[in-house]
Amino acid sequence: MPTGTPLLKVSDTELDDLRTRLRSTRWPAPWPVNGWKAGTDMAELRRLVTYWVSGYDWRTHEAAINALPSHLADIDGTSVHYLRYDGEHPDALPIVLTHGWPSTFLELTALAERLATPTRYGGEAEDAFTVIVPSLPGFAFSPQRPTLTASEQTHDLWHRLMHDHLGFRRYAAHGGDLGAGITSRLAEAHPEAVAAIHLLAAAAPADYDPAELTAEEQAYLASVAAWQTEEGGYQHQQSTRPLTLAPALTDSPAGLLAWIMEKYRAWSDCGGDLSARFSDDFLLTQVSLYWFTGTISTSFRPYYEYAHDLTRRVRRVDVPTALALFPADLSRPPRSWAERTYNLTRYTGMPRGGHFAAYEEPGLLADDITEFFRDHRSPSLPVRNPGA
Repeated sequence: MPTGTPLLKVSDTELDDLRTRLRSTRWPAPWPVNGWKAGTDMAELRRLVTYWVSGYDWRTHEAAINALPSHLADIDGTSVHYLRYDGEHPDALPIVLTHGWPSTFLELTALAERLATPTRYGGEAEDAFTVIVPSLPGFAFSPQRPTLTASEQTHDLWHRLMHDHLGFRRYAAHGGDLGAGITSRLAEAHPEAVAAIHLLAAAAPADYDPAELTAEEQAYLASVAAWQTEEGGYQHQQSTRPLTLAPALTDSPAGLLAWIMEKYRAWSDCGGDLSARFSDDFLLTQVSLYWFTGTISTSFRPYYEYAHDLTRRVRRVDVPTALALFPADLSRPPRSWAERTYNLTRYTGMPRGGHFAAYEEPGLLADDITEFFRDHRSPSLPVRNPGA
């Protein structure tokens, strides 16, 4: 991407169209329920829509996005957007951070800055990482892959980005939500290059005998089933009939906001109060990114692809693995459950935070990543390909 070229330039016409749509929202008839019991609270949604129209300054956030260290890579004909934060130490370990849904690369910037420049946050320069934050295919500035085939795997794209394009012979990886699965598959497929991985969620074992499960594991699976019943409607829709949902969310910015903001409230450690963790500007910037890039539909693809066996299942990850569990996240698997799939060498229960840990608690997460990788830096091994 040429220096000085803005990554994102929304026209005045596009901004006017957004505001017109928001002002013209056709609101649903109210139900005799209070608050969030049946979904997104309409009073809170109306408040945010009003602010989106008349108080939110998109141009300020657009400028901030364009000021980020963005790059575009061509990986065998596939375009990938990524942020690069160079570590403040010459031997900084490269690490790729992978976001999930309904997130974007923006959620990871505070974490990336802490990892790349630890001395700004009271840490040691020797703990620095060179941080790469790609946008998943079909999210924000990374276009979706052109076909639906099992041969196209995001983790292999990430390896080509890190190893072939950026020239890192050896690197680390971290991910949560969708990013945890991609990070797991990356380590399983490329153990010669991936030094270790840090996760916020664990893939289920490929095979296990239910009769051999511990009481703790049985309780965990029961909690997962209960969560699916209460909270999993979005996942079922996005896995089975995403293109039925997509036109409504692509056409109505209020509908898009309702779909996304409910997840930020339900999955974060906010105690039911969105503002306890997320500012109005943060939420509206995330939703505006989906809106202006037209990517809510393509962001559903990982769910559909996994449900239709177009995504490789994780079987066994032998590289050293850390699992950090935040109390308000979607699930908290016991250590024995994770050990069925991973070479688990670190298991941390966090005191606070939720599904969006990189944004909610970037300091806690950065500290856990830093402590884990101190044992896996191996400075005697080169991290960059000769001549790259």
